[in-house]
Amino acid sequence: MEDEVDRLVAAWRRERPDLDVEPLEVLSRVSRLARHLDRARRLAFSEVGLEPWEFDVLTALRRAGAPYQLSPGALLTQTLVTSGTMTNRIDRLAKKDLVERLPDPNDRRGVLVRLTPAGRDKADASLAGLLTQERTILAELSREQRRELAGLLRRLTGPFDNIPG
Repeated sequence: MEDEVDRLVAAWRRERPDLDVEPLEVLSRVSRLARHLDRARRLAFSEVGLEPWEFDVLTALRRAGAPYQLSPGALLTQTLVTSGTMTNRIDRLAKKDLVERLPDPNDRRGVLVRLTPAGRDKADASLAGLLTQERTILAELSREQRRELAGLLRRLTGPFDNIPG
């Protein structure tokens, strides 16, 4: 079965036979898949009235386990945004009653961000919707193929995910 990347690679091989375009065979597919995944994520989140960034913050808190709270710094680490962006996001989620700020009992100057019951419901519903979308995307692969692909992608992403700082 030929796909758009096969056609793209064939065209480059014809036009630039002097270049090794083999990386395109993998990474152009990863890029295209990322776009499809982004669409699927947006659809799943819109069904529960969330934006992708809201999902990222709410599910970071949900994954933390009871009492579903983290410091803003921990949220920064998990969501890869700046402190100013995170402050804005926390403010917006607090206005929607999806999170609340609490004083940090271990740091008089610090705060903790806690998921509200409504935030937990949104996180759980959006995750369920996302998993349904992702199962559809992966439906062509067997369980063994999915495990193999996950391992290969881990080898590619691992060095980036483990860079200090």
